[in-house]
Amino acid sequence: MDRKNSGVGVLDKAVSILTTLESGPHSLAELVAATGIARPTAHRLAVALEFHRLVARDLSGRFVLGPRSGELAAAAGEDRLLAAAAPALSALRDATGESAQLYRRQGDLRICVAVADRLSGLRDSVPIGAALTMQAGSAAQVLLAWEDSERIHRGLTNARFTAAQLAAVRRRGWAQSMGEREAGVASVSAPVRGPNGKVIAAVSISGPIERLGRQPGRLHAAAVAATAARLSEHIANV
Repeated sequence: MDRKNSGVGVLDKAVSILTTLESGPHSLAELVAATGIARPTAHRLAVALEFHRLVARDLSGRFVLGPRSGELAAAAGEDRLLAAAAPALSALRDATGESAQLYRRQGDLRICVAVADRLSGLRDSVPIGAALTMQAGSAAQVLLAWEDSERIHRGLTNARFTAAQLAAVRRRGWAQSMGEREAGVASVSAPVRGPNGKVIAAVSISGPIERLGRQPGRLHAAAVAATAARLSEHIANV
């Protein structure tokens, strides 16, 4: 039997749709082109998967992976990134003295999936589950910088950063922001990559500009990038 074909056609097509959405949001036309499934069938299956929360829609109406995917992964104990994130973020917080976060992209938003807050004093707190814009902040820059050119072009619409800044992020391997997401807050982020090299998350530290300064990357880029690299290595080796 073809390893890509279980013999249960409708199931194979549904899995093909979910696999395609791993790479990011797709319109119905893009799903059809990527999977080769007939348009009426692709629409019917995508809507059925949406009913079961395995698929959702972003702000532009494109199909994205839904929250049920993450819930199933967590329930099965297979979300190795989140399992490794808690101690990694705690170590990063202790090394930098700033709150540390892990973000994943979901459509036109980025979701905070893990946090280690600064224990005392003035800090930037982002709760787990918070949905933040993809148009501002160093984590948004990281999650967008390595996308294909078309998605980068769409993502730059109304963004508070530029194509030149994203090029700099790709060149040096990390991003910084000062007051982009919230006035008075600075941050530094670096990419976490899956086994295939695709950026799947962003590690960040954030805190007041008065403490991090106007060039927070000079202080903390090395520590943030090292944490992101360790998480990437952990995922690749498990």
